[in-house]
Amino acid sequence: MAPNITTTALNATAEKPKNGGGSGHAFVTFLAGNGDYVKGVVGLAKGLRKVKSEYPLVVAVLHDVPEEHRKILNSQGCIVREIEPVYPPKNQTHFAMAYYVINYSKLRIWEDFLNMFFKEKYKPIPNVYNLVLAMLWRHPENVELEKVKVVHYCAAGSKPWRYTGKEENMEREDIKMVVKKWWDIYEDETLDYEDPLSLECFKVTLKDNVGVIKFVPAPSAA
Repeated sequence: MAPNITTTALNATAEKPKNGGGSGHAFVTFLAGNGDYVKGVVGLAKGLRKVKSEYPLVVAVLHDVPEEHRKILNSQGCIVREIEPVYPPKNQTHFAMAYYVINYSKLRIWEDFLNMFFKEKYKPIPNVYNLVLAMLWRHPENVELEKVKVVHYCAAGSKPWRYTGKEENMEREDIKMVVKKWWDIYEDETLDYEDPLSLECFKVTLKDNVGVIKFVPAPSAA
């Protein structure tokens, strides 16, 4: 039985998108807790900038995401939206662990919209846009790694910010390569978000438009 959810719209257009666009479209991801998954979201934000996405990244967060992490996300141009958690049905809690609230809460992002919109239209996402790393050793014949656009770091030990190379299959060269690619993006300071209204950008604008911008002196108040 699915949980009884009172839907609350996740408003991704309540403020002007920070990455441009303004069309009402956005990428949406989810974050809970005070752990190191915030690094994954930062990596995602910078990855979207690397491919010059015109849409902003909205991060749906639970109440336990600390203010420090929210500030990090804001500094990377993310639009942070707090959502109410969705708890497993009380009459079935003996089938679910307490932390399942994290997975149930992701239903807030769906608001049943995707289920209705894609009814009878569902098609699996190909590996090129959702490479599950285990495919590299389970079905290598189906993977063309050089064409992959999106990697799902879901195999045990594969989270780049926790990677040690000690877990099973993590010593593979192809795994090391995709982990390195993540770090290359994460550590690339040129992909950090820059507020277009920041002072530095304003100074650059003035410098680039010498002779174009005309200054009108204000009258004296004396």
